[in-house]
Amino acid sequence: MLLAGGVGQRMGHDRPKQLIEVAGRTIIEHSLAVFQGAPEIDEIVVLMTPGHADRVREIVAAGGYDKVSKVVDGGASRTESTWLALQALGDEECDVLLHDAVRPLLEPRIITECVKALETHRAVNVAIPSSDTILVAAPAPGGEVIGEVLDRSVLRRSQTPQCFRLSVIREAYERALADPGFAARPATDDCGVVLRYLPDVPIHLVPGSERNIKVTHPADVPIAELLFQLTASPPISDLP
Repeated sequence: MLLAGGVGQRMGHDRPKQLIEVAGRTIIEHSLAVFQGAPEIDEIVVLMTPGHADRVREIVAAGGYDKVSKVVDGGASRTESTWLALQALGDEECDVLLHDAVRPLLEPRIITECVKALETHRAVNVAIPSSDTILVAAPAPGGEVIGEVLDRSVLRRSQTPQCFRLSVIREAYERALADPGFAARPATDDCGVVLRYLPDVPIHLVPGSERNIKVTHPADVPIAELLFQLTASPPISDLP
């Protein structure tokens, strides 16, 4: 499932950020191409910002992305959007990978390892070690002070895809949507929903990649462009 329901307000554009072009393609097409080319993937469902689904359908048709079975309009929030996408999958049990469409530099290796992990785990997350020291801020007169310095050795930065047996992620969302307090304190991602509402389900970690960046701010666009250029360049040992 490609989650492309954002509006890209932080990008300062009049169109969703997933439709911005990077390295000759829209961001969403780069993500589509990765999953289209992955032999482990049987079907792709795209969840798109309302009002822009037809543009995605044009991209799908022009690019020959025949694994795309549905393009679904997103909701008013990430929670609602993911729930709509889960409903679009039907009731047959399967493995589901939920990926932020604005992470266009996903490596096929990560998809392979996630699918392999789902053979023995019901929930899987992609994560990388934190290279930064993480502080807990505490309020103080005139601003904030450091309240605690966390142990960096056990900290990870979460990425996508986040992967589940369909029955697991669906049950987690059913419990979340039935909780009157969830709307006031929503989870920031799908693993957060599982962790809160199905705490007995361990979430296995698969190594991610520093290249698997999320294009969120204007400064991320040239970084992604450069990373695509480096990917297309031959290794130094092959240069004349």
